[in-house]
Amino acid sequence: MAEAAATPCPGRCRAASGVQRKLRPLVQAVATAFPQAQVELWAVDEQRIGLKPILKKVWCFNGTRPITPVLHRYAWRSLVGFVHPAAGRTLWQLATSVSLPLLEVELAAFARAAGASPTKQIVLVLDHAGWHASPKLRVPEHVHLLFLPAFSPELPPAEHLWPLSNTVLANRHFATIDELEDVQAERCVHLQRQLDLVRSATLFHWWPRRLKKRQGPSKT
Repeated sequence: MAEAAATPCPGRCRAASGVQRKLRPLVQAVATAFPQAQVELWAVDEQRIGLKPILKKVWCFNGTRPITPVLHRYAWRSLVGFVHPAAGRTLWQLATSVSLPLLEVELAAFARAAGASPTKQIVLVLDHAGWHASPKLRVPEHVHLLFLPAFSPELPPAEHLWPLSNTVLANRHFATIDELEDVQAERCVHLQRQLDLVRSATLFHWWPRRLKKRQGPSKT
């Protein structure tokens, strides 16, 4: 049983290899188009948070089962997490929902915060959600999207941000959605300083540690 558990999942390995094969040509194409620019590799994902409680395991005495009264309420927000896995850097946004117009605003804000410019090109990895892959999506200049394979929730590095951001929400009652927003925003600011923690959660073994530009032939 232990030997089988230690064996990598073939499907997961194939999916990761597929991302790597798509990633290298895109990075090289960006580097070739902007030879004087630095290229950074980021990832993004969204999570829905709200007044319906997040329940997690708790310590209790042997033979007892903890009981917690829960008031289910359905006011939601969307937490958007951008992460640079190799550096552990994060950028966070809170939105009222998910939609194509909201994504355009989020991408524009991300591009400004991350410093996208003629001298800094950003490759952004994201999943194939409908509003992500819409042909109508207006992508900011100097940001280049790379889509992960469909039905591969284990591949997005930004998915691993949620256990870190949820720690202040779990097993907790919030009177209003505004109170939840304040607590979540404070946690996100804290995580922006925890580079090693974020890196340990999001830097997958197949994710590039350093992007290398292909050197052209030298002139003589």
